[in-house]
Amino acid sequence: MLSVKKKILLLLFGGIALGFYYTPTRQWRILKGISYEWNKIDREKLREEINELYRSKLISKNRNLDGSVTAVLTEKGKLKALTYRFHEMKIEKTKWDGKWRLVIFDIPERLRKGRDALRGKLLEIGFYEFQKSALIVPYECKNEVNFVIEFFDLRKYVRFCVLESIDNELHLKKIFNLV
Repeated sequence: MLSVKKKILLLLFGGIALGFYYTPTRQWRILKGISYEWNKIDREKLREEINELYRSKLISKNRNLDGSVTAVLTEKGKLKALTYRFHEMKIEKTKWDGKWRLVIFDIPERLRKGRDALRGKLLEIGFYEFQKSALIVPYECKNEVNFVIEFFDLRKYVRFCVLESIDNELHLKKIFNLV
């Protein structure tokens, strides 16, 4: 169960996320998630937590010309919201479009902890370890992968590929229950 403070940050972050998605389907899913969580928040607890978020500088106030006030995530708040989102991330299993998403990486030994963390997170969100430095999944996940890569600051060592076919496709289809 998320605390009210986490919910507030994630709801504000959901507003930011709307700007990144151009497809109505993705935007609708975000809006549905936001409204569902919003309706579950205790209003008194909400006021207390918002005041605490202002004090901790995770959000700030923007006064609008009409006299209203808008709560805005600060950089510190965005980082905190991203961290919460990171821990809850999963790849959505939609209808398979017949394409494979492959993440390959060649990360130096000096960054071994980052390499292991990247591999572990990709496995956790639904990838299959095709080879030690190559993980594969059949679902759209470019945004999630980019988020994970940026989170670990490993962009220059990682590549994301979309494949139309692969020689052991039947084996992979069985692993992902696509047959």
